[in-house]
Amino acid sequence: MSREAWIAVIAVGVVILIAALIGTIVLAIRLVRVRNQLGALGFGGKVAFYGALIFTIFPVDLLPDPIYLDDMGVLGLALLYLNSLVRRRQEQPLPPLPRTPARAPVRRPRR
Repeated sequence: MSREAWIAVIAVGVVILIAALIGTIVLAIRLVRVRNQLGALGFGGKVAFYGALIFTIFPVDLLPDPIYLDDMGVLGLALLYLNSLVRRRQEQPLPPLPRTPARAPVRRPRR
């Protein structure tokens, strides 16, 4: 291949890597926003949230680190799972408040 063809291939590769990096950052931000909506996650939600972030941050990956496709996949799956938890929580009716017996106010002696 000519020099111009190699430059074009490298330029396309760099653009793809930058797009994958931006996609990974966007997915991580969305994951954090969904986590903030949940409040109390439960065990499965916490594992999905922290597991996806740890997998994304640590350098040990399924693919080399400049290729963010595996990170995007893990973040996307965790985001889908957390969104399903949010939908389930919104669909569940609130439990009734427990009834407490009425008490007379406690009077404290004056000094």
